[in-house]
Amino acid sequence: MNFLNMAKNIESELVDIRRDIHQNPELGFDLFRTSQKVKDFLKVEGIEFYEVAQTGICAIIRGNGKKTVALRADMDALPLQDKKVCDYSSKINGKMHACGHDAHITILLGAARILNNMRDELKGNVKLFFEPAEETTGGSPLMIKEGVLEHPNVDAVIGLHVEEWLEAGTVGLKRDIAYAASNPFTIKIIGKGGHGASPHVTIDPIVIASNVIVALQSIVSREIPPTDPAVITVGSIHGGTAQNIIPEDVTISGIIRTMKSEHREYIEIRLVQVVEGIVKAMRGKCEIEIEESYPCLHNNDELSDMFDNKSKELIGESNVYNLDKPTMGVESFAYFSMEKPSLFYFLGSGNKEKGIINPAHGSLFDIDERCLSIGVAMQCTLAYEFLLKS
Repeated sequence: MNFLNMAKNIESELVDIRRDIHQNPELGFDLFRTSQKVKDFLKVEGIEFYEVAQTGICAIIRGNGKKTVALRADMDALPLQDKKVCDYSSKINGKMHACGHDAHITILLGAARILNNMRDELKGNVKLFFEPAEETTGGSPLMIKEGVLEHPNVDAVIGLHVEEWLEAGTVGLKRDIAYAASNPFTIKIIGKGGHGASPHVTIDPIVIASNVIVALQSIVSREIPPTDPAVITVGSIHGGTAQNIIPEDVTISGIIRTMKSEHREYIEIRLVQVVEGIVKAMRGKCEIEIEESYPCLHNNDELSDMFDNKSKELIGESNVYNLDKPTMGVESFAYFSMEKPSLFYFLGSGNKEKGIINPAHGSLFDIDERCLSIGVAMQCTLAYEFLLKS
């Protein structure tokens, strides 16, 4: 089954779809145009679907068999100004597809067409998950809650992400844990305000916050094994209105990233202990909120083996990379990997010769569109192969 040739036959249409979505980015769950474009495509192809998670979509291609594999694409853009100068740069001020979700949608639509056209040859069903709000709270937990993994029951979920640090024409996979878990936190430190000339009659929350920020870094550097990745980032601190006024309170916010569940639990406990201890010692009070956010993304061993074998057959062994290190970034696909055997791999989209090297979440981000047909072929190959195996 030559899925690469099939994908290249629709390459020009894939480029058109991707550029249209790129020019019209939408955020979070407010994906009304994007969602409608997907639904219009599915209607033309005769693929059944239903709406889920507000503006998300679950579609299904029914083959001949009991097994079901799901392919997933995220759909939302970022609140960022597109500074690329090209024919397809964003038309929407302050919004941009700076993470490649426009490519992910396009690839899943291309795979949908090819797989639907050969549905009689499929040894099972293919579900198509179009997920909203990946860049915010993640649409996948809501999709799961609303039953996308049921009726029929999903046996495996496969996803991908374009990566500019991999050249177009290549793919990469990190076995086992591929993405970190995250816990955003907010700390409000309450002191006693007053005049800057009389600090002795105040309880300075800025000084307390400074001690807290420094101490938090020692949790990772001195309490987590140096061989295990973990990060505590303080991303913002807000307090005070003037140079000569000691404020009443200061708010610190940041995020914890870990690769192991035991470290995740430990750091949450120690963050509270460290903050409360310092604040109490310095006569202040505090309010601490730690959110339970994205879990770690785990790649299934059997699916990883299948990826390794089939990707080498499709694009050549020299173009397939086994990655040694996970990323400390987070990915809402992780929620699917907590429920079902899952595979999430990286699709090369960079091109150094063309200057397509700018990082995701940046205002100059772009992709080498040659990756679209490879992504389609990869998704079709993996879905077909999974269903083929009894």
